[in-house]
Amino acid sequence: MTKRDLVMRIADETGLIQQDVYAVIQKSLDYIVEALENDDTVEFRNFGVFEVRERKQRIGRNPNKPENVVTIPARKVVKFKPGKIMRERITGE
Repeated sequence: MTKRDLVMRIADETGLIQQDVYAVIQKSLDYIVEALENDDTVEFRNFGVFEVRERKQRIGRNPNKPENVVTIPARKVVKFKPGKIMRERITGE
């Protein structure tokens, strides 16, 4: 599903104009990214939690030339943990 698919589906079901739906979805995504930029956790009950975690610096090797050692620098990554209802619907547990 793309953002366009989501906009069209919400507009069809609610009767709202696609441009208005797009603006709301885009603004929501912008605020989520902004919160993650500030190292805040974004939590949607029953959907899931987005959080920023720091990956430690580590050593990497080329499998074809294992003698070449490369240092992979530390970096931030976004992790997603699904909520209870999403996990149950997806996994059937």
